[in-house]
Amino acid sequence: MKKNTVLYTSLFALGSMLIGCSTSQDEKNIDYTQYVNPFIGAADNGHTFPGACRPFGMIQTSPVTGAVGWRYCSEYVYEDSIIWGFTQTHLNGTGCMDLGDVLVMPVTGKRQRQWNEYRSGFSKETEKATPGYYSVTLDEPDVTAELTATTHTALHRYTFHKADSASLLIDLQHGPAWRDEQYHSQVSFCETNWENDSTLTGHVINKVWVNQVYYFAMKFNRPVIASSELPMAATEKGKRIIATFDMKPEDQLLMKVALSTTGVEGAKANLTAELNGWDFEGVRQTAKNEWNSYLSRIDVEGTTDEKTNFYTSFYHALIQPNEISDIDGKYRNAKDEIVQATGDKFYSTFSTWDTYRAAHPFYTLMVPERVDGFVNSLVDQCETIGYLPIWGLWGGETFTMIANHSVPIIAEAYAKGFRGFDAERAFNAIKQTQTVSHPLKSNWENYTKYGYFPTDLTEAESVSSTLESVYDDYAAADMAKRMGKEEEAAYFAKRADYYKNLFDPSTKFMRPKKADGTWKSPFNPSQVGHSESIGGDYTEGNAWQYTWHVQHDVPGLIALFGGEEAFLQKLDSVFTVKLETTQADVTGLIGQYAHGNEPSHHVAYLYTLAGRSERTQELIRQIFDTQYLPKPNGLCGNDDCGQMSAWYMFSAMGFYPVNPVSGEYVFGAPQFPKFTLHLADGKTFTILAEGLSEEHKYIDSITLNGKPYTKNYITHEDILKGGILVYKMK
Repeated sequence: MKKNTVLYTSLFALGSMLIGCSTSQDEKNIDYTQYVNPFIGAADNGHTFPGACRPFGMIQTSPVTGAVGWRYCSEYVYEDSIIWGFTQTHLNGTGCMDLGDVLVMPVTGKRQRQWNEYRSGFSKETEKATPGYYSVTLDEPDVTAELTATTHTALHRYTFHKADSASLLIDLQHGPAWRDEQYHSQVSFCETNWENDSTLTGHVINKVWVNQVYYFAMKFNRPVIASSELPMAATEKGKRIIATFDMKPEDQLLMKVALSTTGVEGAKANLTAELNGWDFEGVRQTAKNEWNSYLSRIDVEGTTDEKTNFYTSFYHALIQPNEISDIDGKYRNAKDEIVQATGDKFYSTFSTWDTYRAAHPFYTLMVPERVDGFVNSLVDQCETIGYLPIWGLWGGETFTMIANHSVPIIAEAYAKGFRGFDAERAFNAIKQTQTVSHPLKSNWENYTKYGYFPTDLTEAESVSSTLESVYDDYAAADMAKRMGKEEEAAYFAKRADYYKNLFDPSTKFMRPKKADGTWKSPFNPSQVGHSESIGGDYTEGNAWQYTWHVQHDVPGLIALFGGEEAFLQKLDSVFTVKLETTQADVTGLIGQYAHGNEPSHHVAYLYTLAGRSERTQELIRQIFDTQYLPKPNGLCGNDDCGQMSAWYMFSAMGFYPVNPVSGEYVFGAPQFPKFTLHLADGKTFTILAEGLSEEHKYIDSITLNGKPYTKNYITHEDILKGGILVYKMK
């Protein structure tokens, strides 16, 4: 399927406008944002945040209820009763700490306090959140705080119900951190300038997870009558400023703050372009309209709880990747250079280890106008640092997780016909990434010499690194073949078979192997590995979970087991053998299956590929009923930049991209009675589940456009043609 990308994107933009404004808003008068609950996932370890943002925006302005320790990766835990303030950037559903830039907190009463004495209690009854808007009433200062956002700017509105010494704390030392000492030492440079009595600009450099350089421009709708700075601890360089205003009870203070990676002038330009006035309600409504324009691309029928789960998943999936380039397309790259983005938009926040599995396939289907920009950004970063992003953040590299799943993201886009990027540049980036060793995450010499990463020559995660790299090799081979690069295709296709070298036929597990070809022992398949904490040969998982990580060659994996019967017998054990672990990332357990972490996400669908589709259908219902609930603790693990959410959306529709690069979606079982996908060219793809009920969860037959359909998958291309897919349930 090849298409003119410019025409494709233009048609999508027009179609989206017509769908969002005419069909969805006027004719159906549906407010899709009513079904989004930003508090879902904000308790336990979901690590989502409830604040205001735009789709793929740079800004995520949100409350802070804590900042130290893994519990506070998003700076917010629903059960907390104290708010520290409001920061302008956040990570969504990750297991690492960073961002949390520019904390502000309204203050009344005593202005000069200890740095941690500006916090306030609040009543949960006053807390509200919807896409593009957040509000809460702070008890101690008696202030109602409201937040909204554009792509590059945050807009705050504070209503001071009492106005005794009405002030604002601006804390530039703040940022989420693993430990207290890091919280007080992560800023290495901070410079601010009062340009006039209502404008503050600044430049901050910090390091928690990634080297971060940001500039800000902050403006107020009334003059600052006095300002002061709090004392700093010996390890601190971030300023804490108290800005005071002349206000009366019920007066409103509006503050807007824009960020940039390039400089203060970039921040000012972003502010002027996107938020030149003070129309809070107008910005809030525009944000709501933009979210509706995306959410309206899929119409679903179901209960209110089901719609809430679905549209909240949709919302979470669109928070990132984040557009961190300025409105003119300039950004600061990983070499600390100011450059122009290819295509004039540079995206970061690429949690590729998670999102290549379902989030990026979802973007290719429902948000295609962004896909070329994602690919161009990945390639741009590769040409800066020498390899594709592993876990890209703020234009830099965190080196988090294993392998390099930017490779399948690019290969999938190419396979699905996206041509808004230079394919030769993109493939060269893939080839360099997969063949030139670089610090920390690749040793291709060992990999190609032995046909795996030997456990005695690899610091940690040898099995997982092999299996994940094998999938990247398959993706590289697929793209090379499509481009007519026969030599490269053959080279990477050979490496894509390396998974066979770690399969032990005696135990029927993928297990660590030494350089001399012997198995590492003793061997406990239930032992969870985690490089950052306990080491081991697996990544946030064990042999039970990783043995199935052969997404590209399930028939080959079945053959290793000796056929379907033995394969299915072992697969059955995954869901019955109990796993006991305290590892925080291995959650959502059904036996050894861990839905809270990504290596398990395709495993239930393997039954379909091995001829027992009813078991897949049974498990999908079980996962839906137990791992996704419409409440703050309703996610069984980190949302991981939308991957958990994307799994839910695909699985609700009755199929899932086991092998994303193939363009095939393997059938599971639909969970809602009807979906209508509004596609880029104005076509629609309707999915019906006839007779679906609590008892009737199995598929009896499938028709596509009225004709019997017997394949165990549907292709991306067939969906884009439009039509009607009907599941008859039993």
